[in-house]
Amino acid sequence: MALKTILITGGAGFIGSCHVRMLLSQGDVKVVNLDNLTYAGNLDSLPSNDKNHVFVQGDIGDSELVRGLLAKHKPEAVINFAAESHVDRSIDGPIAFVETNVLSTVRLLKEVTEHWDTLTAPAKDGFRFLHVSTDEVYGSLGEQGMFTETTSYSPRSPYSASKAASDHFINAWHHTYGLPILLTNCSNNYGPYQFPEKLIPLMILNALDGKKLPLYGDGLNVRDWLFVQDHCEAISVVLEKGIVGECYNIGGNTEKTNREIVQTICSIVDSISPLANGQSHESLIEFVKDRPGHDRRYAVDTTKIRTELGWHPRFQFADAIHDTVTWYVENPQWVGRVQSGEYQQQRLGLGS
Repeated sequence: MALKTILITGGAGFIGSCHVRMLLSQGDVKVVNLDNLTYAGNLDSLPSNDKNHVFVQGDIGDSELVRGLLAKHKPEAVINFAAESHVDRSIDGPIAFVETNVLSTVRLLKEVTEHWDTLTAPAKDGFRFLHVSTDEVYGSLGEQGMFTETTSYSPRSPYSASKAASDHFINAWHHTYGLPILLTNCSNNYGPYQFPEKLIPLMILNALDGKKLPLYGDGLNVRDWLFVQDHCEAISVVLEKGIVGECYNIGGNTEKTNREIVQTICSIVDSISPLANGQSHESLIEFVKDRPGHDRRYAVDTTKIRTELGWHPRFQFADAIHDTVTWYVENPQWVGRVQSGEYQQQRLGLGS
């Protein structure tokens, strides 16, 4: 029996590589993995010798390359993780976010649609294009309320604006050309293999190095935290059971302030690698100038995916964050390879 083939774009990044590892562990899926290996793409995050994993370095905006991959491998589904994904970087360099998240995504959509049009009826009916997006497209919440799938878009950073635009193109492609799409909007992910520009790995590595722990503003910005394995399992559920043309919010049901996150990390690192002076790593917290346009609170309502598709997060935050810190402690080689590149844990997103 032939294996099901899925084309994963951005499959060397944090969430994409987790999804690739999860699919390959099942043993019944062939993964064609297209990634441009920009600064956050890392082959060390992927299995090196799995016969069901085909890695191709390239850009989703390379129409000829994408066309060839679709014709050769004939995937039953495409899952698009590929994106520039860091708010601070989007403040410093917004054009790259428009080029990748909007223009290249549209080029990918065009090639996938033309491929889909060539399929026979059964294959055409079963084909899916799943686009992975973010809750940041919805804007900022006050102290109450949650984002639902019908919340109006109100992006407030170049990153979220570029993702909002790509979401609109995904939906437009479905309504205009009939492409069977699925859309997911997730909350903040964390877990092993995350590039250390993001809050949790940055704070873990800084704490382990005895460096300052910079917190934006008053540290009370709230995010809903989602363990990456939970996210990837939700994506598989949406791909299998989701209704074509629908959007599904994916969240961890774990609202925490940035300050709480850093304090939790400090407590765990205290138990693993105490400071020589006997103080808690909390003494390294330093409040710094807030990021421009920093949204105050995100929280997603997961009622739809829970009631319609039967998904809910499996991992408890206390266990998952402990496992995440431990992973960074136990994988210095991976960390060292990442840190040897251009990014050296410096402050980004200061603007001009």
